[in-house]
Amino acid sequence: MTDIGFPEPRIGPEWARRRIGAFRDAEAFERFAGVYREAMDALPRPDEQRDVRTASGTVRVYRFGTGERTPLVLMPGRQSCTPLWRANLPALMGSGRPVYAVDGLGEPGCSVQSAPLTSGAAQAAWIDETLGRLGLLRAHVLGVSIGGWLAVQVALHRPGRIASVTVLDPASTFAPLTWKMLVVSLGSVLPGMPEGLRNRLLGWISGGIDHADAHIEGRLIASGMRDFKVAFPPPARPGDGELRTLGTPLLALIAGRSIVHDPHRAAARARTLPAATVEVWPGASHAISGEYPERIAERVEAFLREKFPREG
Repeated sequence: MTDIGFPEPRIGPEWARRRIGAFRDAEAFERFAGVYREAMDALPRPDEQRDVRTASGTVRVYRFGTGERTPLVLMPGRQSCTPLWRANLPALMGSGRPVYAVDGLGEPGCSVQSAPLTSGAAQAAWIDETLGRLGLLRAHVLGVSIGGWLAVQVALHRPGRIASVTVLDPASTFAPLTWKMLVVSLGSVLPGMPEGLRNRLLGWISGGIDHADAHIEGRLIASGMRDFKVAFPPPARPGDGELRTLGTPLLALIAGRSIVHDPHRAAARARTLPAATVEVWPGASHAISGEYPERIAERVEAFLREKFPREG
């Protein structure tokens, strides 16, 4: 397995009192680290790996590919990290632009949180600071699920470096969470949940697939749910007035079979944004990123060519 150089992790329940995400114990960290290394081995080899210091913690970033075009920055979902993009990276790397994959701060992975993140503005600040320390003057940001929420937050609160935002079935952004999603979320807070039930919940959110743990992405998320405790408050859905201020070009791809929210309600609200392009993909579940990797890459590039014809 690849030695990706895990930084010193936060371990133990005492971090929760400081509102810092942490692994539940040393055994939990070792379990997760083993799955992470296996998952990274399934990805294309990164061209660069960096640990970027910010005011809220150290952020692990991997760069895949090169090119002079405006880079694409990937934000994964809750209880996930860079290996979530295994299916997407080959197609995204074919665009002729560098692709940066971020392990979310305060999530399981190689980023290490050091300060509480209690608001969307605080989340936006570490993302903007990371982009700045990477030397990225402008970037297109693509996020899935909570990563979509993060992408919208940085466009709302720190838009200076954000050229565009693409969101894949973003949670807590355009419509309320459903009761089904709240049930699934219990898997993130109940460490004693039987593994079979946890995998069943993962299958539920992914359109009802059997044996979610048969996929490396499923095993990684299951380990994050079991072995890491996120210390964020529930993400606050932006208000109508706040969303109307978002002038950044936005592509929203909503999963028609999502259990996270009512997809048509989410799409209708997204269409109220002044610079939004919104599509509902009827056959997609909340696992849209892994279900349609090539189609997503093609749609993102078409959107960017339309909005930024001078990029080349």
